[in-house]
Amino acid sequence: MPDYVETEIKLRAPAPDAARAAVHRLGARPVRARHFEDNVLLDDEAGRLRAGGVLLRLRRTPEGGRLTYKGPRLEGGPVKARQEIEVAVPEPDTLQSLLAALGLKPVFRYQKYRESYAWKDVEIVVDETPVGTFLEIEGPEETIHAAAAALGYRPADYITASYGELFAASGGKGDMMFADK
Repeated sequence: MPDYVETEIKLRAPAPDAARAAVHRLGARPVRARHFEDNVLLDDEAGRLRAGGVLLRLRRTPEGGRLTYKGPRLEGGPVKARQEIEVAVPEPDTLQSLLAALGLKPVFRYQKYRESYAWKDVEIVVDETPVGTFLEIEGPEETIHAAAAALGYRPADYITASYGELFAASGGKGDMMFADK
C-alpha cells in the first residue's frame, strides 16, 4: 500500500445532527456507527518528522489500534493529498512503548467521535471534536467535489488543515481532548 495517496477535505458543519441529516439526504450508506477515537501523534525529541512534513499517528478505537504514516503534503489543487501507509495494531499500548524505546514520544493528542458513510466512491465521515463538527470527504478528487456540492458546500468552504492546526487556530493549548474523557 505504499503508493496510496489520501485525498481529502474537511467541511465545517453547524452541529452533529445537521451533519448527519445532510449525509442522509445525500443518500450515503452507513458504514461504521459512531465511535470514540483517541489519537496520538509521535515524533522524536528534535521534531524531525514534523519538520519534514511527516505525521506518525497511533489511533485507538474500541476495536483496537491503527498506526498511520502520512507523508508531506503534495502540491496542487483545493484538496489535501499526501501519501498514506496504515496498518492495524492489535496492541496499541505495547506499540507505543516500543516506539518510545526508539525515541518517538507523544507530541499531540486529540480525540473525536466519528461515524462513517459511503457515497459513490468516497468515504464521508462525521467528526465531532472539541473544536466543532466536521464532515470529512475522502476519495477521488472529482467525487469529493461532487459530494461537497451535493451537501451544499463550495470550494471556498474546503478546509485542508489538520485537527491539530484547527485546534491551534482556535486558541487551543496542549492536547485537544474532551473534558469528560
